[in-house]
Amino acid sequence: MNRKQMVENVESYNGFWDVLIIGGGATGLGAAVDAASRGYKTLLLEQHDYSKGTSSRSTKLVHGGVRYLQQGNISLVLEALHERGLLIQNAPHLVRNQSFIVPNYEWWDGPFYGVGMKVYDLLAGKLGLGPSKMLSKEETLKKIPTLEPEGLHGGVIYYDGQFDDSRLAINLVQTAVDYNATMINYMKVTGLVKAKDLVSGVKAKDME
Repeated sequence: MNRKQMVENVESYNGFWDVLIIGGGATGLGAAVDAASRGYKTLLLEQHDYSKGTSSRSTKLVHGGVRYLQQGNISLVLEALHERGLLIQNAPHLVRNQSFIVPNYEWWDGPFYGVGMKVYDLLAGKLGLGPSKMLSKEETLKKIPTLEPEGLHGGVIYYDGQFDDSRLAINLVQTAVDYNATMINYMKVTGLVKAKDLVSGVKAKDME
């Protein structure tokens, strides 16, 4: 990716862009890959580093939506687990297993979370990252020694994914460029150009 070449692509292009995307975060980059892979003439402008804004403040987790399971939203859990599996399959250099432990301080925590995590494993199927299991009080404290031991009955360990969001962003940029998209960072959009009340272009400032 050569930024100077990308800028020259814009300056020398006399036609119309099919798609112009403002912002190079996760959503903008994903949209650029999608549009360019479908053959649309695509331009993306980002005012700073790719994924510098909201996307840099993610949890860094690729999870199947455990909280949605508690809410009974099974379809959303299945969708999230499927997407997690695809990301691990397509970008194994970006995603790794991350274990989590839910400590149990009430007698019903063990059965409640234990069964819940087993359902989570079942929904993940072959895309699962590892089986959840019950832990004794001693095993739980050995793994998390800073827990309050008084009243602790044990814990439940389960697995989700953790990923590098910045590297994923750069991989999306590279993929979009592979599909002939023009991607320019440090190019701030300052306004829209309109013709008969319809957007026909943008004004942009080269921040370099």
